[in-house]
Amino acid sequence: MERQRSFSFKPTRLLVFSFTIFSSILFLSTFTIWLKNSTTSSIHHRTHLHFNTSSVRGDTLSVALPPSTLHSLAAFTKNFTLSGVKKIPTLVDNRLVRSQRSFSGSKSEAVRNHVVASTANFSAMQEHGTSLGKGFSDEKNKVVAAGLVGKTKVPFFKKIEQKMVEGCDLTKGYWVFDERYPLYSRDSCPFIDEGFDCEGNGRLDSNYSKWRWQPKGCDLPRFNATKMLELIRGKRLVFVGDSINRNQWESMLCMLLGAIKDPKRVYETHGRKITKEKGNYSFRFLDYQCTVEYYVSHFLVHESKARVGQKRRPTLRIDAIDHGSSRWRGADILVFNTAHWWSHSKTKAGIYYYQEGSLVHPKLNVTTAFRKALTTWASWVDKRIDPRKTLVFFRSSAPSHFRGGDWNSGGHCREATHPLNETLSTTYPEKNVIIEEIIKHMKTPVKLLNITSLSEHRIDGHPSIYGRKTRSSSIQDCSHWCLPGVPDTWNEMLYSHLQSS
Repeated sequence: MERQRSFSFKPTRLLVFSFTIFSSILFLSTFTIWLKNSTTSSIHHRTHLHFNTSSVRGDTLSVALPPSTLHSLAAFTKNFTLSGVKKIPTLVDNRLVRSQRSFSGSKSEAVRNHVVASTANFSAMQEHGTSLGKGFSDEKNKVVAAGLVGKTKVPFFKKIEQKMVEGCDLTKGYWVFDERYPLYSRDSCPFIDEGFDCEGNGRLDSNYSKWRWQPKGCDLPRFNATKMLELIRGKRLVFVGDSINRNQWESMLCMLLGAIKDPKRVYETHGRKITKEKGNYSFRFLDYQCTVEYYVSHFLVHESKARVGQKRRPTLRIDAIDHGSSRWRGADILVFNTAHWWSHSKTKAGIYYYQEGSLVHPKLNVTTAFRKALTTWASWVDKRIDPRKTLVFFRSSAPSHFRGGDWNSGGHCREATHPLNETLSTTYPEKNVIIEEIIKHMKTPVKLLNITSLSEHRIDGHPSIYGRKTRSSSIQDCSHWCLPGVPDTWNEMLYSHLQSS
């Protein structure tokens, strides 16, 4: 009978079998690693990094990245460090979808691709996915930073958690193109008058309403209408000043209306419709028992008349507060401004215009008159306002952007559709200096709402020829602002200050 075969392996066969298995595993592992490295290398090859130290200052490097490589940026920076290099300005197309070109920094007046400049710290970028640093969200929340500190462009992602730094200077930063803006639409707000309704007057581009201000080192809180209404519940929020303050007041009404379920529960207490002709308004928000008011006062001091020779002439009583000041008293929050009417032309060149007591000055410099008028305003605030009950703000001057002339001599800003790379003015406005000096010597705390610098870059935000339905290129409005638009940012700054008050 045939003997049954044994299924056991001899030692030699076992050794050969084990070697075969091990070799197969080693081959597959090596092949997998090679394939992965090959793919990564291919991706990195397509990034086309260009290091150019001759075009930047100091130890910084200019790194040009086509938009298509943004998704691989975080993976690339996983082990990427540079000794002695703090920041790397990065150049990319701002919209990340339209062009594969790299843009060089320039000193051109307008930023033609919705981006101006910024800097990025590569060492802060995270390894995970498409993240670009702590606090940034995924690529669905993509925005583009337009910094005002350099000549290059960089992609950023909007932050999830806002970081507020005590003592942070909100006036220094850059504009960010953010698809989440504007905070409201012109169709959702019936309070925008014709002069600020650029879209309603035929302006087709809407990018001017999609920019967000990003301070350096901290975040400007996104406006929350419900929280703002809670802050002013049962109170009076009062804006006093010229038509630029009316601009900001209308913006505030529109922003607050977004939290009201029934718009009929918001009404003007005298039944007035907002127009340029009427200057005093008080809107009540029934659900919060608060009012948001505006009182026109071009100079904050009293506009009067006096006899000069045989004629009665319009004068400005720079020693007397506006007679409408009794309406401002009792407000819980006061936001003042005056600036635009203090000009050579509007004050009749100071010739027999400024009055103190019974004296009408034959000739007085507009700057001197402005200082005297602001001193009169400050005295009234110190005497009539109780700082335990009322918060007082003074908004700095808003820049105009007339080019080629003044408002009545062919000045224009029609072709501007993007923020400026560099500001038109390099000096700090003298009116702001005067305001700051006077505020420092007041016994009543007054918070300066400094919007001048951040607004300087927004030549694209003015109505221009879209300040009325019947357009004319001969007279353009490069002083006021479209709504929604730049004044919304001023109100976000006001909201930030109120939260910390």
